Formats: sequence, structure tokens, C-alpha cells
Amino acid sequence: MVTGFRDFILRGNLVELAVAFIMGSAFGTVVTTFTATLLGFIGKIGGQPDFGSVTLLDVNVGRLINAVLTFLVIAAVVYFVVVTPYNALQERLAKGQEAVPPSADVALLTEIRDLLAGRDGSTGVRGGGGLG
Repeated sequence: MVTGFRDFILRGNLVELAVAFIMGSAFGTVVTTFTATLLGFIGKIGGQPDFGSVTLLDVNVGRLINAVLTFLVIAAVVYFVVVTPYNALQERLAKGQEAVPPSADVALLTEIRDLLAGRDGSTGVRGGGGLG
């Protein structure tokens, strides 16, 4: 029972997931603070840093404005800070894998394979070593 629990805790995926959760939480704090700061600057343009009290026809639409602006800022931060660099890295890695020519060993083995595959199979010997 204890061995199974130890194996579960030390499983690679669980540790990676824990690290990702901690990093995501820390990144969430940064994004939330950045969003609040940016909304403060946006609010200064409109004369108030928080749109929570904005009403339209006696209906409070300020919370909706805050939520939409927060969503847009968070989406932009995630896109430009996480998604774009990740996609660029993946493309660079994909190009790097395609551009690597095979080593001399692999090229020689490929040539031998192709020659063996091209044999006609009637004599078992190909080339200048046969008797007639």
C-alpha cells in the first residue's frame, strides 16, 4: 500500500503537473496584476480607473465592461507571452529536424539497403564476382 502511494507520488507526470500548476498560479498572479495596472491606465483615459459603477439606463454595465476588458488583456498577454513564442520555438525545432542531413553511417546503410532491395534474387550474387 505504501509502495503504491510512493510510486504514485514519484511518477514523472505527477511531478510535472505539480510544477506546471505552481508555475501557472504564479503566472496568473502576474497576469492579474498586469491587467489591473493596464485597466488603471485605460480608466484614466475615461476619467475613472474602475468601470464597475458605470450605468446605462439605470443598469450597471460597468462590471461587464471590466470583465470584457480583463478578458481581452489576459487573452493578449497569454497569446503574446506564451502562445507566440511557443509556436515560434516549435517551428524552429521542426525546421531543425528536417534540415539535418543523415550521417555517413546512415547514408551508407541506406545505400546498402537500397542495393539489396534492387537485387534480382536469381543468382544471389551481383557484380563482377560471378563465373559466367
